[in-house]
Formats: sequence, C-alpha cells, structure tokens
Amino acid sequence: MDFTGPNGALQVLGVTLIGVTPENGRKLLLTLVFVLAAWAAGRGVAATLGAVTRGDPNPRVKFWTRQAIKILMALVSLIGVLSIWFDDPTRLATALGLVTAGLAFALQRVITAMAGYVVILRGKTFNVGDRIVMGGVRGDVIALDFMQTTIMEMGQPPPVQNDDPAMWVRARQYTGRIVTVTNAKIFDEPIYNYSRDFGYLFEEMTIPVAFEADRGRAEAILLDVARRHTRECMQLAEAEARELQRRYFMATTDFSPRVYWRITDNWLELTLRFVARDHGVRELKDAISRDVLAAFDDARIGIASATVQVVGLPPLRIRAAAEGKAG
Repeated sequence: MDFTGPNGALQVLGVTLIGVTPENGRKLLLTLVFVLAAWAAGRGVAATLGAVTRGDPNPRVKFWTRQAIKILMALVSLIGVLSIWFDDPTRLATALGLVTAGLAFALQRVITAMAGYVVILRGKTFNVGDRIVMGGVRGDVIALDFMQTTIMEMGQPPPVQNDDPAMWVRARQYTGRIVTVTNAKIFDEPIYNYSRDFGYLFEEMTIPVAFEADRGRAEAILLDVARRHTRECMQLAEAEARELQRRYFMATTDFSPRVYWRITDNWLELTLRFVARDHGVRELKDAISRDVLAAFDDARIGIASATVQVVGLPPLRIRAAAEGKAG
C-alpha cells in the first residue's frame, strides 16, 4: 500500500484507488476545518445578535436576523468549499454542470422547497409569527428554514370542523401539535394569511329567536353588546384598512357591527357580524355570548331550539265497565 499510482494515487495490492491522493486528503481535511470554523462563527454571530435583540418584543427582528445569518453562512461555506476543491475555473465549470444536472433530476422536490424559501422571503408571503393556512395546516409560523416551515397548529371553528385533518379543538386556539410543511407547497396551493397586511377578521355569530319574540329588541341587544366589545378593534381596523386602500385596489369597508335576518321554517336567524383581532377570537365571542344571554334574559327573549311543543289534545272519553249484569 503506497502512493505510487498516477498523480500520487493510493495503490492497494496493485489496485489504484482513483482520487485517493495526498492532495485530496489535505483538501478534505481543510474542508472539514473550514466547515467547522464557519459553523462556529455562525453560532457565535447568532448568539451575539440574540443577546442584542433579546429585549426587542418584535419577533420579526429576530426572524430576519436568523435568516440573514443562515444565508450568509451558507454562502460563505459554499464559496469556501468550492475554492478549496476547484482552483481551476475549467474544472469547476465542468463539475458544476454535472452536479447540477444530477441534482436537478434526483432532488426535484428539494430544489423546489429551496426555491419556495426564496419566494417566501422575497414575495412577502408570510413571516414568523403570522397566522396562516399552508398545506392544509392552520396555525402560527414559529420557524422557517431552507426546506420547510414549522407551524404551531391551531384548531378549527365548527363550520370547518370536518376538514382534513379533523380537530378536537373547536376554535382557533393551539392544539399543542407542531407541524412541519415543505416550502414547496407555496407553488401547489394557496396560502391563507390571517395577519400579514391586515390583522383583523370579520366574525359572525348566528342566534335563532322565535317568531313571536321581540325581534327589534333582540337586534338592538346584539348591536349594543358587539359595539361595546369591539369598539377598539373597529378604530384600529379602520386605520389599517386605509393603508390597505392606499396600497391595493380595495373598496371601502364598514367595520360597524351589523345584524342580518334570515327566515327559516322554525325560527328567525339573527346573524351578528363584527370585526375582531386575528388572535383571541374565542375569548371575544365568549364575552359577547355571556352578555347577550344576560340581556336576553332581562328582556324575556328566549333562544329558539328544535323542540316539539304539544299545543292541544283530542277529547278523551272514559267509560267505566258495568259492575254486574241486570238480573
């Protein structure tokens, strides 16, 4: 066993091992040292910037800081490794062509996911902390890497409770599951963002009341309760809506609570529509429901339900049997 083959290649029992040369060994060792040094430098820079931004309550600052460090370290590592192994531009071009062709065929989904990462950053599709629906997963973005997006999953309201996957949490609150979704999904499916440019949602609550109830009083109660609980949201939403109208072609929207009537076979449906923050909707609807029920009780307005009421019975005649027979 010695390095006596062509270009100093290693020979074992007369067999030349192509590429196993002292020069390549030195390059391999230098590559390992460089990669470890780049990794340590990246961790050091991340720790330093993390200490600087620790008091910043805005998670987006930390997010963009981490993304910048990752991209910078990836570029430095790539350039450093290429510089170690390819000192001849001709060899570099040939090797890159072969490697690129092979990777494009074998790692199509991986390349698509990395392209999705670039589109997410440049296209402002979503950011860390945004509440989104991506690849059928609903929740808040807690991390973003080159290949995948990490989402803290949330439940679903009753109208979409049967969606796949089914949820046991009946509101937009955390389920406790952390889900990873490939970044390639942005090319296949629409991305729903609850909070990117407009951090408010239009929510609805449907309350059935009997036809003989005081419908006008019921509507007034719903509007009064909704205004009290959404007054601050309305003001903030109007300010953000004006910014949206400046940036996009968007019609003027009324953020005041509204009640819509719908006649059914059994009762009158009163649908209360109001604006709410993208987070904390369940708490808001809980508070509105409690105040509405209390006001309905004071006004003697009942909630209609699918019950059967017996309003009358046919007359009944009962004849007693004769105790004895005539003699």
